[in-house]
Amino acid sequence: MRLPYLPPLRIPVRTIGTRTFDFSRRVAVMAVINRTPDSFYDRGRTFALDRAVAAAYEAVALGADWVDIGGAPFAPGEPIPVEEEASRVVPVIAELRSGSDVVISVDTFHSAVARLAIDAGATVVNDTTGLSDPGLLEVVADSQATLVITHSLAAPRTPYPRPQYDDVAAEVAAFLSERVERAVAAGIPEERIVIDPGHDLNKNTLHSLELTRRLSVIADLGLPTLAAVSNKDFIGETLDADRADRLEGSIAAAVVSIVNGARIIRMHNVAASVAATRMTEAILGLREPAYLRHNMGDLND
Repeated sequence: MRLPYLPPLRIPVRTIGTRTFDFSRRVAVMAVINRTPDSFYDRGRTFALDRAVAAAYEAVALGADWVDIGGAPFAPGEPIPVEEEASRVVPVIAELRSGSDVVISVDTFHSAVARLAIDAGATVVNDTTGLSDPGLLEVVADSQATLVITHSLAAPRTPYPRPQYDDVAAEVAAFLSERVERAVAAGIPEERIVIDPGHDLNKNTLHSLELTRRLSVIADLGLPTLAAVSNKDFIGETLDADRADRLEGSIAAAVVSIVNGARIIRMHNVAASVAATRMTEAILGLREPAYLRHNMGDLND
């Protein structure tokens, strides 16, 4: 009988901030808060400070383990000044930290923004640019924060036309392995590193589909793997679905990612994602049902 794939995590138990996760038994759901006027999914719905804070607390109430707060989109465009990016994310982090022990990550590649975010209460730096700012490693090493290292090829906010890979999963794994070595050499221990293959980041739809299908190649590196699949263009192109109509595709991609070794999923639709994640954990034998009643007594229900 084929057993479910479980990633060979070298350090499965992680303490991030005040929360502890056993990633051999648990998948964390990361909610997304974009404090940008042009985010690809919500189009500025949470740009205002009060709306961003309210959305963060709502995500926690809906069961998110982790809230990712960003102030600059990944997509090509004019650079966001460091001061402006910090002014967007730091107040949200401070407000959320004042009332919750949830894991908070700052989605940034700037070392200066990361330092201010950590000071405000962020416990993770989520860098989607593959360590483009050399100073970021020093900032994280000098803190207790966890670092998410993501595969991407382009310089920040610049296009990368027609990306080519001979073997996308193997090449992404090699990239991440080298970046992890760089982070460890800079003083960040493995127990504070998470990896992300970067679905859609300098990849076309076929690349992202293959990464999802072969995510175990990434998870085999032995570090917790984050899958940021929610509402991505590879889902829209596969299903011919606008951004508002990608929930079912996002859930399917997240579940397949979990089955193939993801232990953190970054999702916009929190309630549905939490339910799908907990159900997948139970199917994989990682969690017990909330209760047992059906056909458990002398009489059938």
